[in-house]
Amino acid sequence: MKQSLLMLLLILLSLSTARADDALRLRSLVANCAACHGTEGRAVEGSLIPGLAGMPVVYFTAQMKAFQSGARQGTLMPQLAKGYSAEQIAQLAAYFAAQKQAQKGAPK
Repeated sequence: MKQSLLMLLLILLSLSTARADDALRLRSLVANCAACHGTEGRAVEGSLIPGLAGMPVVYFTAQMKAFQSGARQGTLMPQLAKGYSAEQIAQLAAYFAAQKQAQKGAPK
């Protein structure tokens, strides 16, 4: 009985650790975007670089694939996009789609 309980606790601990690792990896991916697209994907008001917060998953994914293939031109994004796997793009797309866009005129 004690052995079964210990085994269950170890399994639960490993699942918890895996989730924490996944969350940390996603935060690292998101942080790569912040320098240009703003914290949490909220671009600075008036910026020529679009914000990513609230961007639909399908649109985000299509744009990243277009950068990867060369169908969409850009200065940095074609090179950056090529470094992401399809899974990472899907994770980023879901993350940014879930973020609220910055309200115009809201205090920063």
